[in-house]
Amino acid sequence: MDFKKIVIVLLVLIFVATLVLFKQDKNSDNISSKQSVILSTFALYDISKFIAKDKFEISTVLPFGSDAHSFELTPKKMAQIQDADLFVYSGAALEPWVSKFSSQKSLDMSLHVELIHMQDDEHHHSHHEHEDEEAVDPHYWLDLKNMQKMADVLTDEFTKLSPDNKNFFETNKKEYVSKLADMDKRYEQEFKECKKDTIVVNHNAFSYLGKKYSFHIESINGLSNDSMPSPSVIKDILHVIEHEKISVIFFESFASDKLIKSIAKDANVKVDTLQPLGNITKDEKDLTYFQIMDENIKKIKQALECR
Repeated sequence: MDFKKIVIVLLVLIFVATLVLFKQDKNSDNISSKQSVILSTFALYDISKFIAKDKFEISTVLPFGSDAHSFELTPKKMAQIQDADLFVYSGAALEPWVSKFSSQKSLDMSLHVELIHMQDDEHHHSHHEHEDEEAVDPHYWLDLKNMQKMADVLTDEFTKLSPDNKNFFETNKKEYVSKLADMDKRYEQEFKECKKDTIVVNHNAFSYLGKKYSFHIESINGLSNDSMPSPSVIKDILHVIEHEKISVIFFESFASDKLIKSIAKDANVKVDTLQPLGNITKDEKDLTYFQIMDENIKKIKQALECR
């Protein structure tokens, strides 16, 4: 009797083990049969997820919740990027770590969009003495026209990787681009009549929005989000806040809010966050580019007192 029981238990165990192995086998097949696409910023990731859906293994270099500017590449991530079928990075000096490796399958998206050079953008007033004269604002995905260009480029790249899915990619891209166009129309309308024309931010990641919808950006730290401004810079900003009757000043999720909070306290104004979308926080991981942009625009419109 005992012997029988042992045999039955053994048979059940063998059956379960076989099932597990079979399942693992199938999984590893799935993983190896899917091409991998790695993106460096959230905007690139959002477009890719929408256009390619589940046709590729899609991931980002930055874990959600870390800052694109100060991110350090791990050896494991480096290996994943080397092995990827396609690696797309933002460029425009946003990711200094890109120079650490060479990959034939990497694409610099900044070569395919329109960039703002800081000295020729009259909507940007930096109060930072050490602003690089030739600095380029790397947050180009905040311009919806650039997002359209990025969607075109990614669709072409995906089609090269998987020609059989060309129509699938094209259909999804059309839908994405029409959502961008609708959004652009709506924003143009919403920014038509505003009482104010200036926002104050911690670091100027928003010049593309300012240029597109005609408002000025006063930034405490220029393009860098962590340098410490001088007392005269802070004095200038306090003057702007008073002169322009600013009611709220903005910083980003990944920047320290210490300085902004003390300026806000001195000036008696509110503090709020804007999302430059280089990367997103863990809390935002289920949101889309469109949802986060709408949130940004809503806050800017309130600050500018648009109708």
